[in-house]
Amino acid sequence: MSSKRKTIITCAITGAIHTPSMSPHLPVTPDEIAQSAIEAAEAGAAIVHLHARNPENGRPDQSPEAFGKFLSKIRARSNVVINLTTGGAPSMTVAERVQPAAHFKPELASLNMGSMNFGLFPMLGRFHEFKHEWEPIVLENSRDLVFRNTFKDIEFVLSTLKDAGTRFEYECYDTAHLYNLAHFLDRKLVTPPLFVQTVFGILGGIGPHPDDVMHMKRTADRLFGDEYVWSVLGAGRNQMPIAATAAAIGGNVRVGLEDSIWAGPGKLATSNAEQVRIARTLIEGLGLSVATPDEARALLSLKGANAVNF
Repeated sequence: MSSKRKTIITCAITGAIHTPSMSPHLPVTPDEIAQSAIEAAEAGAAIVHLHARNPENGRPDQSPEAFGKFLSKIRARSNVVINLTTGGAPSMTVAERVQPAAHFKPELASLNMGSMNFGLFPMLGRFHEFKHEWEPIVLENSRDLVFRNTFKDIEFVLSTLKDAGTRFEYECYDTAHLYNLAHFLDRKLVTPPLFVQTVFGILGGIGPHPDDVMHMKRTADRLFGDEYVWSVLGAGRNQMPIAATAAAIGGNVRVGLEDSIWAGPGKLATSNAEQVRIARTLIEGLGLSVATPDEARALLSLKGANAVNF
């Protein structure tokens, strides 16, 4: 956790939270996702976290076929670490969500560490015009949505990817999720170094206050000691304040249009690369350096880009 260690920037390219009508800059088509990931890597991201979308209407698509349309393009043009979601969209089953990672055997995959309410409906108060019928329906339905990640679900993902050599970005949206991860560590179903992504500002999870950030870090320090690598994700307008807070005390950061479509108050980010550059400026302004993809691989004990199935 030393501040002398280089800082990993992860960029989450498109996700399943924001809908196409919210920003014209949100990557939707395979070519847009590939190009945006490559540009984010060129700007300084060591890891890109990837979801897929239906190119016609922008709806989240968790089929391996959808991912296959951009993965090889990214790998052909960049050494960036590719991280595939097993979270998909909160309405999907775990069997649907794990398919792309099971098929492509990436170096890294996300893994949500607990069930939670996942409220996106407040966005209906900020966005009023939608190009696609599904967009407001999904937002409204989140009032009654539980993002299911039971112990059985988590074990299913771990066992499905066990022989792939894929390691995980453990997404922890609240303190209990850290304890869930500690449970799997005690059972030796996960192995250090644990890449722990603490998530702040989602309605249903822990808040974005600096005290919340420190509480999650103190808890992770106590549970995992020197067996984990800490990163943070701030949702929406919390993205850069959370990143700055964590980077100043030795944390790694995740940015990207999955988590926030903004580059400042009232200013839409024009690309994922723009957010990476802002994060890089924050990190380097603290006298720190950003990690290259190969430095991130070494820190996280990843298997290497040659051992994937794409």
